Amino acid sequence: MATSAQPASVILIADGDAAARKKLAVEFGRAGFATVQAATGQEALDLVQRAQPAAAILEPSLAGVSGYEVCRALRDQFGEAVAIIFVSGSRTESYDRVAGLLLGADDYLAKPFAPDELLARVRRLVQRSLPAALTAPTLTKREFEVLGLLAEGLAQREIAKKLAIREKTVGSHIERILSKLGVRSRAQAVALAFREDLFGGSIGASTLSSDRSKALVHTAPTT
Repeated sequence: MATSAQPASVILIADGDAAARKKLAVEFGRAGFATVQAATGQEALDLVQRAQPAAAILEPSLAGVSGYEVCRALRDQFGEAVAIIFVSGSRTESYDRVAGLLLGADDYLAKPFAPDELLARVRRLVQRSLPAALTAPTLTKREFEVLGLLAEGLAQREIAKKLAIREKTVGSHIERILSKLGVRSRAQAVALAFREDLFGGSIGASTLSSDRSKALVHTAPTT
């Protein structure tokens, strides 16, 4: 069911085989994951500059920039916060798998593989990369509003316009949200909020259940 995954978890699928990419995107979509697709290594690098993925499925033999290079770039930029799995139908020898793992990949699967096996591995790795369970986060009402709008996919400028506050103020709220939740990116903050059900089953912070809001929202004044 879609609700069993992290609604804000985006999976990068980088594979030169368009049919393989589409098949995986469908499988992950059914499981509740959003996906972005890249046919080349450079496309993959461009995508991760726009937003940090929760996990990356990489074919080592990508055109131009190889999957191995993409893996190294992801580790350099995001550390262990992004789960990385190599999938390959051509590089399946033990030394290929060892090379991938030494470069920082979390797993390496040979094609063909069962989609549900890959999905299970991604779920485990994404859960592992998220911080431990929250203990009474003290977000202000405004911070919950900002977090809810981030979950809805709004950009910082759009949030500022919707809340009638300055874009810089939104940035300050986001910085405090990341600090309080103990995460390093907006994507992780939203994924963690869904995992801990901070939205009380709703997406927008404005529709938080009253009981949940009273338990989690600090009484500090809003900006």
